[in-house]
Parts: sequence; structure tokens; C-alpha cells
Amino acid sequence: MKLLEQRILTEGKVLSGDVLKIDSFLNQQIDVKLLDEIGKELTRLFKDENVTKVLTAESSGIAIACFAALHLGCPAVFARKSKSSNISDNLWTAKAHSYTHGNDYTMIVSKDYIGPEDRVLIVDDFLANGSALTALVSLCRQAGAFVVGAGIAVEKAYQGGSKLPEFEGIRIESMAKIASMDPEKGIIFE
Repeated sequence: MKLLEQRILTEGKVLSGDVLKIDSFLNQQIDVKLLDEIGKELTRLFKDENVTKVLTAESSGIAIACFAALHLGCPAVFARKSKSSNISDNLWTAKAHSYTHGNDYTMIVSKDYIGPEDRVLIVDDFLANGSALTALVSLCRQAGAFVVGAGIAVEKAYQGGSKLPEFEGIRIESMAKIASMDPEKGIIFE
């Protein structure tokens, strides 16, 4: 998606530790027009899949998931990273590792929101080593839901996350695929 790639090139910052900072339009401050376009593109790509739920991880994927769900005409569900007092124990759970935060956590989704009748599109802001996507796929499989695919805003393709065996047979569509990035040399897209 050229629009997203252009924003990454003009506003993105490559930080040490292989981190791409694009929080000025995707994570903390959100360009709703850009996310609306991403939602439309994900809908174009997955419109024939009869998606019943869009699933993402708390918190950076929520905005993207909402726009995709809006255009697909279905609910957006997000996996929480912690359990609060108003959540029952009737949960699907899966472990994940946050690359940017450097910690492990357990994703949780109420069994009331994902079940065997669902056709799920997983949406997230980044795909790097595949840990979050692996956990989201696991939640769907525990629920007996069918994963129609994954829509990713930015994939760091050189980290190989989309090639994990856990994703065999799952269609992954990335809006921007980074082949390499370096603080000095910049960003190269596939």
C-alpha cells in the first residue's frame, strides 16, 4: 500500500534495536483517514471470506481492527494482555512475547466473543518475529474458529515472522513489507 509506505518514509524513524517508530500516525497518535484506507484495503482483500469477527491484540492493533471491522460489517474483538476484575475465568489464553517491551504476557479473550461459528480475520499493526500473531492464531484454534487470514499494517519481512510453520495455510496480507531497515541506510520495502 503506497500510501502507508510513503508515510513510513516521511515520518518513520528507525531506532536502534531494530525498532520502527511510527507512533505519530499509527500507534499513539492515529491518522484516522489513513487507517480508514487500511480498513478499506483489508476489506477489498478479504471481502469474499465471510468474516464474522476481526481479532487483534491490545492495544496498538485496536484502531486498525475497528476500521477493518467497520468496512467488513462485523465486530472487532481484542485480546487483552491482562485480566481485570470484571472478566470471568471463561477465557481462551495464549502466551506471547513483546519485542518492543521485552517481556512475556498472556493474551486473553472471553469465550463469549470467539467460538467455532466464527470466521476470523486477525489484524495487527506489526509482524516481526511472529509471537503476537502466533498467540492470536492459537486463541482462534482453541475456540474452534476458522482463521481466514491475517491483515498486517507493517511487516518486517527480514525477521521471518510470516514464515513460521504455525502459519502454514494462513493467508497473510501486509500493507507495507519492509525488506530491511537501518538508522543510517533507511528503509527498503519489498
